[in-house]
Amino acid sequence: MAKTAIAYKEKMKEISVFSLICSCLYPDSHKNPLGDFEELDIKPINKRASGQAFEVFLKPTSPVSDAAHSVTTPPKRDISLDDIQKKLEAAEDRRRSQEAQVLQALAEKREHERYVLLKAMEENSNFSRMAEEKLQLKMEQIQENRQAYIDALMERLQQRERHAQEVRRNKELREEVTA
Repeated sequence: MAKTAIAYKEKMKEISVFSLICSCLYPDSHKNPLGDFEELDIKPINKRASGQAFEVFLKPTSPVSDAAHSVTTPPKRDISLDDIQKKLEAAEDRRRSQEAQVLQALAEKREHERYVLLKAMEENSNFSRMAEEKLQLKMEQIQENRQAYIDALMERLQQRERHAQEVRRNKELREEVTA
């Protein structure tokens, strides 16, 4: 029932557009613009200001009409052993071809994985080498800074020692002068 309702709606859309086009192009050529539909009986009622009105009658399905619409399958032709063999060989070729394509795709994927792995290892080794070089430079810089700091401390210590000796000498000179 739902299918007939949907078919009815679709045909009503077609009818209104169809009747409008036909009435514009061929105003007198069609007596019944609604057409004859097999499962629907459509009768126009009087025209109204809002549009057209129709009475739709669903025709009952009959066993004769179902038999008329049945699709007959074409008669099967006899298949020989050679035809079957050819079809089997063709199927085997297709299977081999598909298998080869799958194997090729897998090989390409493995090659790509190997390439990515090698590149990752190379980048890792480059990173390690660069990190080691940076660390070495940093250690050298720290060593140089430490040595410079020790040298500066020694210089200040020597300056203090010289100043202390000078102060002692001045003190001894004063003691000698006062004595």
